[in-house]
Amino acid sequence: MNQVMQTILHRRSIRRFDPRQIDEGALEQILQAGLYAPSAGGRQGPLFVVSQDREVNLRLGRIKRANSRPRMAAAGSYVSREQPSIADAFYGAPTVVTLFGPKNFLFAQEDCAAAAENMLLAADSLGVGGCCIGQGWTAFADPYGQELLRRWGIRTDYYAVLQVLLGRPREGDPHPTPNPRKEGRVLRV
Repeated sequence: MNQVMQTILHRRSIRRFDPRQIDEGALEQILQAGLYAPSAGGRQGPLFVVSQDREVNLRLGRIKRANSRPRMAAAGSYVSREQPSIADAFYGAPTVVTLFGPKNFLFAQEDCAAAAENMLLAADSLGVGGCCIGQGWTAFADPYGQELLRRWGIRTDYYAVLQVLLGRPREGDPHPTPNPRKEGRVLRV
């Protein structure tokens, strides 16, 4: 099996991070992988904002959780039995990359998702843990978030689509084991 397939089969969402920052060289490669993701019409629309400021990340994570509460898990509605809701403060990841897409572009979410997956695969291949969190806009839905957008120079015609959390997996935590693949998901016609 080639190395790309091995990485695809190995990559899992990491939700427990060591507080130490990741290596700058690894971060640059991860970001480059995101920049080389396919995009609709070759537009290269997503913008990446990298925050390695612990206080900013904690505060945005708390804002995100507070603004996501109406959509969080309920008895019969959840993401998965193992991970029923988003985490407070981005699971403590030392690096949070927010991907922004153009508000009025039909494929902004897909473009950001493709970039995120490239980044997650690159991270795994470099021994960096990663996790993708959707509904990125909820982290900026208060005055503090709006001020950050202005300070970061985010254009008003862009919105936060998702966050990619990056960090070293916490020492002693085993790499997550994949769930068995569900049958009947590939139809050959």
